[in-house]
Amino acid sequence: MSAPASPSLRWITAGLLFVAAALSLALPFVSATLLTIALGGVAVAAGLSQLLRLTSGDDTRSKVFRAISGVLYVAGGIGLVVFPIASTVSLTLFIGFLLAIEGVMELAGAAAGAVPARGLVLLDGIVTTVLGGLLIAEWPSDSTWAIGTLFAFALAFSAVNLLTATPPAPPAPQG
Repeated sequence: MSAPASPSLRWITAGLLFVAAALSLALPFVSATLLTIALGGVAVAAGLSQLLRLTSGDDTRSKVFRAISGVLYVAGGIGLVVFPIASTVSLTLFIGFLLAIEGVMELAGAAAGAVPARGLVLLDGIVTTVLGGLLIAEWPSDSTWAIGTLFAFALAFSAVNLLTATPPAPPAPQG
């Protein structure tokens, strides 16, 4: 994320991110449902763009696969929008598996070689694996709060990052 150049704009943006994080933390189910609906909208748009590309001059075989892809995106997106609560439950399980697998890959990466900041990579792997395992173990009861809470923390960390990021250096004078 690139930081806005103006200090006042950075503070305003960070403030808005903190407000959004607080709302998401206070209302995690609402946040998760809205995120699911937004994801559905993005999927529908992606599917429609795939279908619009069918008019290009590609061969028939590639058009068939593009059409299948587009229809699946549109159908999946409509499903997310029409059934946001059931979709949130499914997304929670998916995120649990995604985090668990990502954590194991981080652990493997830390063990495989001398990567920079190996200790942090190892810690990241442990925390990510544990979070994924907790989501899987508590599913589906955690579906009402997990996605919204994780999103709240992501927003808060983005705000902190924005405030602590080093502003860009002014351009050097030419002459």
